[in-house]
Amino acid sequence: MWAVVINPVSGAGKGATLGAETAGFFAENALPYQIITATSAEKLRSNLADFLDKNSSLLDGVIAVGGDGLVHLVLQLVVPRKIPFAVIPAGTGNDFVRALGWDLDQIKVQLNAIVSRPPSAIDLGLVDSEWFGAVLSTGFDSVVNEKANTMKWPSGPMKYNVAIAMELPKFKPLKYTIELDTQIIETEAMLIAVGNGGSYGGGMKVCPDAVMNDGLFDVMVLRPVSKIEFIRVFPTVFSGRHVDHKQVDIYRTKRVSLHAPAIAYADGERIGGLPVRAECIAGAGLSWTP
Repeated sequence: MWAVVINPVSGAGKGATLGAETAGFFAENALPYQIITATSAEKLRSNLADFLDKNSSLLDGVIAVGGDGLVHLVLQLVVPRKIPFAVIPAGTGNDFVRALGWDLDQIKVQLNAIVSRPPSAIDLGLVDSEWFGAVLSTGFDSVVNEKANTMKWPSGPMKYNVAIAMELPKFKPLKYTIELDTQIIETEAMLIAVGNGGSYGGGMKVCPDAVMNDGLFDVMVLRPVSKIEFIRVFPTVFSGRHVDHKQVDIYRTKRVSLHAPAIAYADGERIGGLPVRAECIAGAGLSWTP
């Protein structure tokens, strides 16, 4: 049996559309499935937890139809139970699906692969007992997230562009202590990203060389630059060329601890205030790759 977990409001309604398409795929192929959905994250988590408690031993896998927020929710429930999971990209960012290597527009191809072959082991991050799939971050992007979460207008990705414009003029770098496997770094930084996957924010390749099967994080540190330089360099994050900037450092490590008066986010979800400690757990998840 397959659990099809749908966030109907993700991606401005894309979740409902792709949820119906996914359920239709299982029905057309005479594969047993159960739809699990709700209109709030809390209720959806409760519904899924109840279902897994009763049916874990019968499941072939969990299919999450939504964005990275739904991925984050599902990870907390399937990873401890060692249940395979897949994600149909129906959010605004879909960075976990990007990290796995799937084409965002070929849902049928992905579903056919899921039901026809076994899953692979993938790395996941564990930060203060919470699992994450793609990127843990702190600094300017977390400030932007904090601001965007208080805004009712505009909606969608534009909200974050407005939040950037509002927060950048007053943002100041923070002093961080970064503890890695082999060294401790004291530095001022504007942004730190801990990548299990390569991108966040809908395709920003903040850790472009991160892969999900090497047992290591890629840690990107942006040391202070002027506001004008930040605006100039920012577009290069979509190609990953920002890593060539002289104020960008990349480290590879299994464990990282971050200390500063700052907030951390993982997969777009608020983790809370620093300090935080994260570890890359090799083979912690089971999913499907192309």
